[in-house]
Amino acid sequence: MSTMLRAGLSAIALMGAGFNAGFAQAPDWADQADALIDAHWTGQTPGVSVLVRQNGDVVYARGAGLANLETGEAVTPDTVFRLASITKQFTAAVILQLVEEGSLSLDDTIGDLFEGFDEPGANATVRQLLNHTSGIQSYTNIPGWMVEANTNRAYTTDALIAEFSDLPSPNAPGETYAYNNSGYVLLGAIIEMKTGMSWHEAVVERIAEPLGLETLRYGEDSGSMANMASGYTVNEEGAVEASTPIHMSVPHAAGALVANTQDLALWLEALHGGEIVSPALYQQMTAPTEMADGTEIPYGFGLSVDDVRTRPAIGHSGGIFGFTTDSVYVPDDTLYVTVLANSDQPPLEVGVLMRRLASYALNDPYPMFEAVEIDLASLDDLYGVYAIDGTAETRQFFARDGQLYTLRSGGSASEVFPAGDNRFFYGPNSLTWFEIVSSDAGTYQMNMYQQGASEAEPALWSGPVPEQPDVIDLPASTLEAYVGAYALGAAVLEIRFAETGALEAQLTGQDPIAINAISETEFLVSGVDARLVFSAGEPAPSVTLQQSGQEILAERVTE
Repeated sequence: MSTMLRAGLSAIALMGAGFNAGFAQAPDWADQADALIDAHWTGQTPGVSVLVRQNGDVVYARGAGLANLETGEAVTPDTVFRLASITKQFTAAVILQLVEEGSLSLDDTIGDLFEGFDEPGANATVRQLLNHTSGIQSYTNIPGWMVEANTNRAYTTDALIAEFSDLPSPNAPGETYAYNNSGYVLLGAIIEMKTGMSWHEAVVERIAEPLGLETLRYGEDSGSMANMASGYTVNEEGAVEASTPIHMSVPHAAGALVANTQDLALWLEALHGGEIVSPALYQQMTAPTEMADGTEIPYGFGLSVDDVRTRPAIGHSGGIFGFTTDSVYVPDDTLYVTVLANSDQPPLEVGVLMRRLASYALNDPYPMFEAVEIDLASLDDLYGVYAIDGTAETRQFFARDGQLYTLRSGGSASEVFPAGDNRFFYGPNSLTWFEIVSSDAGTYQMNMYQQGASEAEPALWSGPVPEQPDVIDLPASTLEAYVGAYALGAAVLEIRFAETGALEAQLTGQDPIAINAISETEFLVSGVDARLVFSAGEPAPSVTLQQSGQEILAERVTE
């Protein structure tokens, strides 16, 4: 069956980037989808490839933008992209096949399978590697590790495991959920141990070849692969440039596969159609993880459990240098949507595009807003602190420097845009929006629709936005004592001088942000509901982050 399906898709793909016209009947939402894509991708930008498959038929597919800016090669349905963390579901599927064959148990521990792991990490099970509750150190979160000197070189599986195997486990197994790429490297190593071949050769032999998925391959071989997209990023000046190099042995079984949208859609249909793993193991693969305290984490084995427009959904996103990806399956409507982009900073987040396309196919589109001109002073009565129903948290709504913002307790300020009629949204890269209405209590109520949810999260006005302490100037000699790097959990907090002469802070993987002194040792984090308090000393030996009612000590990192 899969060979016949693939042949039909390939014939359609020959029509090129605008091949929707080749379908017998385009969906009635095709114009909306085209307009959304055309508003963000052009013939001069890195591109995107999308495919919507419903009830066994491709109902919409589209390529836009360029696969290679240097050659001018356009993205088509045949274009191949790095899948990034979508790879994890393939790794998980092979592991489950090995479990079904009896060569592995989900309750086998790292200590059973590998040497060199100390407790508590050695007690983590295969099941916990699959659902990110192993507690071991994720190598991509090692402070300072994800730099070109490390990523742009080849590793054997053993060498990559050695990068994290002797590091302390941040948590005990099963204690908490924390997305963990090391866990999937170990799963890849288990596949190699049990099959006698590389993990990606096992994926090809067990999945790609039986299903006829010609483009599903290990990414390190992609240089010689036809139709392979080049990866891009956006630099600090806003210009598009080639992304940071990364050897595919680095993402390993956590993110090193490539494919096009057609083969990814066929894979999803085979997996969710019962062709890959047994029904009992598939149920575990696609079920939320229940923690020891009874809470549920919306993640199974290599797949997230979510919803799209109130309908249950199963999917996974991915991000790697130069590429972002997303995919989803909506069981009740036999709907598959895949979105692959060759930029790690695309003009529209691929998850937003994926959800909007899915909502079109479900005939239940998310609201779409456009910003309107408004006198911000006319909103004075609406500004204030709103207490979120059923929680101890609040959300502030305020204007600053001619812009509107909300700020959730412990979070960062987010710019919002007025849409009229006291409705506000967060721009094209978010589906979240809110409205402010009169409440039964005679005050205002903020109804927040998270990710475009059908039901609102209500919050009642509880008072005006509190005034911030006055910012003071400190001499450069005082500030110099705070400059340096501090270990904040698995990340590094770097304090340095900005071009303005003031201090700024940058956490691993995040943009730098200004910090402003309100005393000799205490600083407000600009746009964030948080403070940094430095300890006495020259240089300061530590800094404490105060956020969300918690205090986290970060000690200075010394060479």
